[in-house]
Amino acid sequence: MKKIAIIPAYNEEKSIVQVVRDIQENAPGFDYVVINDCSTDGTREVCRENGLNFVDLPVNLGIGGAVQTGYRYAQERGYDIAVQFDGDGQHDAAYLNEMADYLVKNQCDMVIGSRFIKKEGFQSSYMRQVGIKYFSWLIRLLTGQMITDATSGMRMVGRDLIDAFAADYPRDYPEPESTATMLLKKKKIEEYPVKMRARTEGVSSISPLKSVYYMIKVSMAIILVWTRR
Repeated sequence: MKKIAIIPAYNEEKSIVQVVRDIQENAPGFDYVVINDCSTDGTREVCRENGLNFVDLPVNLGIGGAVQTGYRYAQERGYDIAVQFDGDGQHDAAYLNEMADYLVKNQCDMVIGSRFIKKEGFQSSYMRQVGIKYFSWLIRLLTGQMITDATSGMRMVGRDLIDAFAADYPRDYPEPESTATMLLKKKKIEEYPVKMRARTEGVSSISPLKSVYYMIKVSMAIILVWTRR
C-alpha cells in the first residue's frame, strides 16, 4: 500500500529537516510531503537547500488549507494511507507503521494517535488539556463515541477519507470538527496510544484569546453538522 505523511509547516525552519529525517529513518515505507504554508521565516529555503519534497503555497491558507492541500496531493498520486504529521517535532514517526497496521487490521477509516490512553510523554499544558477534554465531551455528547485526544494532529486515514478531506476540510482548528463530522457519517474512528514530545522550536500560533475564539467557532460548527445529520 502507498503511504504518505502530510507535514503542514508554518515557520518551522529550525525543526522541519529533523521531522523529515525522523520519518525517513523510523517509518520505512512512508513517503512524505511538506506543505509550506507561506512561511515568513526560512522554511522554504531550508526545504529547498536540503532537497526536501515540498509544496510551496503562495498565500497562507492556515492549518486546514495546508492539510487539505496535502490530502489533494495524496489523492492525485494514488496514496492508500495518509497521516497528518506536525512540522514542529512533537510527533514520533516510530508509531506510523504501527498505526498503519492497526488501521488496516481493524478496517478503520481513521486512527488517531492519542497521548491520553497511556498518559505517557508530553501531556500538553493545563489550559489546553481543559480544551481537549471539552471537545472530547462535546463529541461524545453528539456522536456517542469517546475520543480522548480530540485535538490530536497525528491522524491517519484510508483512501475514503483521503478523498473526503481532499474535497472538503475545515479551515480553523480542524481536528475536532472533522472527527465529529466523520463519526456522524458513521465512519469507523479509533485511537492508538502514542507518546508525544514537547515543542522544541518556535511557538504555537494559537494564543489564549484565539483558543477561546476557536472553541466557540468549532463548537458551533460541530453542532451545525449534528443538526444536519
